[in-house]
Amino acid sequence: MHHRTVGDLMTRPVVQAPRDMPFKELVALLAECDVTAVPVVDGEGRPVGVVSEGDLLRKSSGQADPSGLLPVPHLEAWERAKAEGARAEELMSAPAVCARAEWTVVEAARVMSDRNIKRLPVVDETDKLLGIVSRGDLLRVFLRHDDAIRDEIERDLLRRTLRLAPSAVTVDVREGEVTLDGSVEARSLVAVIVRLCRGVDGVVSVTEHIAYGTDDTGGSALAA
Repeated sequence: MHHRTVGDLMTRPVVQAPRDMPFKELVALLAECDVTAVPVVDGEGRPVGVVSEGDLLRKSSGQADPSGLLPVPHLEAWERAKAEGARAEELMSAPAVCARAEWTVVEAARVMSDRNIKRLPVVDETDKLLGIVSRGDLLRVFLRHDDAIRDEIERDLLRRTLRLAPSAVTVDVREGEVTLDGSVEARSLVAVIVRLCRGVDGVVSVTEHIAYGTDDTGGSALAA
């Protein structure tokens, strides 16, 4: 089974900014390159932070309303520092939370979720910038065709890995939703099949209707 990694899905080359890039140049860079954020790198090409549209917008949101209708917003010290910043290193969110090219989609997705961030700079073993991966990049695995998902489950998982006969378990895939029917010798194998299917790139859900001949799990002796 082949799982696409962050290195397979990341965008490269990467639009990036030096630490001393001025505010207006950052705004122009995002607009010209049609991106919403860029890694900020040091002189060695190592990410030290990420500056996004949200970071830059604090410049406007932190100011008094010209009409006088809105109250002056209360900002924490770090928010005020960003609102008053003029260069990338003063505006960026730091430190940079980075990924490795060999990470799986699951690893990258968990870091994004845990840290509530939308993108990860990807670095090599020396921490130099290789690419950038976004939430949208990770979701691309779910664009995989149903036929490709079914073929991988049948060929690589059921036949090569588990050594099951072609007639033992049938596989139907519709919009990434996998349905398994058939029968196997032992009940414990059912859970193994489901777990492996869930790990296939592009699988949204797995439903099984698999009977078994022997209950080797210590549960009911009745067949499913």
